[in-house]
Amino acid sequence: MGSPYDIDEIFPQDVAESVRLPRRQAGNSPQGLAVTLLADYTLRSRAWLPSAAIVELLAEAGVSPAGARTAISRLARRGVLEGHRQGRRSSYRLTAAAAAFLAVGGSTILSQGLAQPWDGQWTLVAFSLPQEEGTLRRGLRSQLRWMGYAPLYDGLWVSPHDLGEKTRARLAELTLGTLTVFRARHVELDAAIRRNPIDAWDTGGIARQYESFIERWSATPPRTRAGEISGAEAVRARTEVMNTYRRLPVLDPGLPDRLLPPGWLREPARELFTTVYDGMAGAAEDHVREVAGRHFGGAVPGIRAHAVADLAAGFS
Repeated sequence: MGSPYDIDEIFPQDVAESVRLPRRQAGNSPQGLAVTLLADYTLRSRAWLPSAAIVELLAEAGVSPAGARTAISRLARRGVLEGHRQGRRSSYRLTAAAAAFLAVGGSTILSQGLAQPWDGQWTLVAFSLPQEEGTLRRGLRSQLRWMGYAPLYDGLWVSPHDLGEKTRARLAELTLGTLTVFRARHVELDAAIRRNPIDAWDTGGIARQYESFIERWSATPPRTRAGEISGAEAVRARTEVMNTYRRLPVLDPGLPDRLLPPGWLREPARELFTTVYDGMAGAAEDHVREVAGRHFGGAVPGIRAHAVADLAAGFS
């Protein structure tokens, strides 16, 4: 499923220097799959998984053994995973920094897409950077996109939401030249010369993303209830639905309902995601436990498939 925005803008590489998560891609990269896999079943406990188990689980998702081992090695170098060896067996887990970032990111994404009461005002961020500062410009655009803003014009980004404390703190940390933030109401002008703030978002493109998501996953809940999805298929589908859905709340950061076309599919998509992700949790967890235990020589403690509610609450 394509995106109306550049994926590098949607998922900026702005984590702490000690951890560099893999760059999001239009498809599912081996490193991205590995991060999602470990996060889905060990985020709260940071349980150790045998490297051979990670390789096998990734192989079930279509990653070659060599590609899986390379992904694990690169994630360790990035500070996303840490490893230890006992005899001939090596195991890996999420680092504390990566787990903390993933927990905050999951909570942010799942809360960002919720509709909120709207007072009719817009938050505007205006900035000016020299043309030669292309890297800084891309970094600022990434930060703003991640915080739910969109470009009305090149140096003027807007959001329908008030400036929360987290956003205020993030903006205060940016040392990128001239930047001004203010709140205002949109004044209607002649249609020939105006641009409505909602036009900063490609609502047609976002609607197609929702339609594609619902079309792809609508047949899964009945199959799950019928017991037709288990084992490796449950793990693979749960990873895929997470990797697909998590883009949607960033594309549509809770845009006001009254500004959107009728029949907006935000809530149906969210409900479907929750049904699919949570509905396969038990079968997927059982399979991850079985694979990990086989390579560990016994039960591996701390493996648990979390639910959407856990992610939204930040595991509080």
